[in-house]
Amino acid sequence: MWFKNLFFYRFTKPVPFDLDELESRLSEGTFKPCDNQEAMRLGWASPIDQEGTPFVHVCDKYWMICLKKQERILPSSVVTEQVNIKAAEIEAAQHRKVTRKEKSELKELVTQELLPRSFTKTVRHYAYICPKDGYMVLNTSSAKLADELTSHLRNAMGSLPIRVPTLNTAPAALMTAWLSEDDLPPSGFVLNEESELVTGGEEKATVKYKGMAIGKDQLDQNKALGFQVKKQAFTWEEKLSFVLSDDFGVKRVKFLDMMQDKLDDTQAEGAAEKFDAGFAIMALEVDRLLPALLNAFGGEDTSALITDDESAA
Repeated sequence: MWFKNLFFYRFTKPVPFDLDELESRLSEGTFKPCDNQEAMRLGWASPIDQEGTPFVHVCDKYWMICLKKQERILPSSVVTEQVNIKAAEIEAAQHRKVTRKEKSELKELVTQELLPRSFTKTVRHYAYICPKDGYMVLNTSSAKLADELTSHLRNAMGSLPIRVPTLNTAPAALMTAWLSEDDLPPSGFVLNEESELVTGGEEKATVKYKGMAIGKDQLDQNKALGFQVKKQAFTWEEKLSFVLSDDFGVKRVKFLDMMQDKLDDTQAEGAAEKFDAGFAIMALEVDRLLPALLNAFGGEDTSALITDDESAA
């Protein structure tokens, strides 16, 4: 179980629930398929996806959870086509123009008729919590999906005091300095030949480079025009590669040969053992990567975080 994207959240105070409470609350919101008239449904499922396994998969100090989402696939073009057919039939029969309000009512009627016959698409969104170190990692590159999962978890638990980590140095400025060789990336981080630069302001211009080194003169020209790095590809300690965006999102994570060798060395057998072994290896590396990334950007602003000592006072 290796994530392809890393979306980080920091708990702003000690995790306000324990393992037993989390397991109990998630089990109360077990996933159930959409009924005939539902367009979408969310619910919790076992991360391992096996009968009788817990809703929270525990590996050392990490708790993995899984949100299951099912949506009915009903393209708007199909609905519009059926609405137009029904509207044309009414106009032909009654010799009058169908009003906008009537078309809106027809759209609701058509949707109700077609939903039960539509296909469904089911996806699983994974996340894990590290209560000891106060952070949460989601396997998504989408802020919208991240908000969907965390909102559902907040509803289940009653409270989820989290925020995206606040950095002391803006990633865009520092990645631009690294790329233009005005500064060096921290030890362990190697710049790969893939970059995306954008300008500020309302009318943004974008320049993308992939598979080629960018000359310093070219970078200087881009900087003079107001370009800064929005996305930059890295390799970290020869263990994994990824693309880091200026919003601190880690995308297109690829675990390299060294990591695959670790997984092979575990000699895990069966789906459950392989899942557990992969999760353990990944979580331990992310546990090292997160502070390395935070330190690379001048550290994390922790002024709004409440520690265990402060919460007990």
